[in-house]
Amino acid sequence: MPRHIVCLTFDHDHLSGFIARGMTSPTAISRGEYDVVVIPRLVALMERYGIKGTFFTPGHTIDSTPHAVEPYVEAGHELAHHGWTHRLPVSLSREEEEEEIVRGNESIKRISGRTARGYRSPAWDLSPHSIELLLKHGIRYDSSMMGHDYDCYFARQGDVAELMKRFVRGPETPPLEMPISWSLDDFPHFEYMRLPNGSVQQGLMNANNVLDNFVDDFTYMTRVQPDFGILTYTFHPHVIGRGHRMMMLERLIQRLLEGGAVFMTMEQAMGEWFERNHGARKAAD
Repeated sequence: MPRHIVCLTFDHDHLSGFIARGMTSPTAISRGEYDVVVIPRLVALMERYGIKGTFFTPGHTIDSTPHAVEPYVEAGHELAHHGWTHRLPVSLSREEEEEEIVRGNESIKRISGRTARGYRSPAWDLSPHSIELLLKHGIRYDSSMMGHDYDCYFARQGDVAELMKRFVRGPETPPLEMPISWSLDDFPHFEYMRLPNGSVQQGLMNANNVLDNFVDDFTYMTRVQPDFGILTYTFHPHVIGRGHRMMMLERLIQRLLEGGAVFMTMEQAMGEWFERNHGARKAAD
């Protein structure tokens, strides 16, 4: 029987994304704080359709505003790792990156009772040390890379990419990669940003046009992978939470359900992938 899984994921950055960019004015901070208004609405929307999602939440968010995190933890959604600050791992030393992972896991355990099973890099940019550190600290899956659209694969460690030499792929490792795409992320489509360097992220696209893109990606998955596939959407509460976008999100859920989608957390989808690919780890070793 065909099985097409959809994961609704939310990067709950709160203030951390703005602070990491050096945007600490009252207006910038208020943009992040808007998610406090939105989180109960998102939890209620998913409850209405019997959906569980995954929230990738920095430790800074958890420790600064636990009352914004508790609604989805208490409702049984997955709480996954998104660093402690929202700094890019590729910008950090190995020691700094490990501190982010350790400190973030401590925050997650305090509020949920267990450490994270999954990780997503802030701004989706891993460092040469990231996979090694995730493996060391018990992370079972990563969702930061883009090497597939509707299937998972094992993250590699130790790739060698030099300008005047052929690319050398490193060995596969146990953490499962559950890929994402900028095209299935609400932030570049919707969020208007004037950045400290003077550049502007335009955003502000028509929500219904984006909806068509999102639905077509699911429809295409059912065509090219008729038996089984996993599709991950990424949202940010302070972005998707505006009224017309919340209505778009609800229409997306409705249309995907009509198309036969099965909604799962990332951890649940990972479990089903391993059940269907029980020999994959042995073959990869």
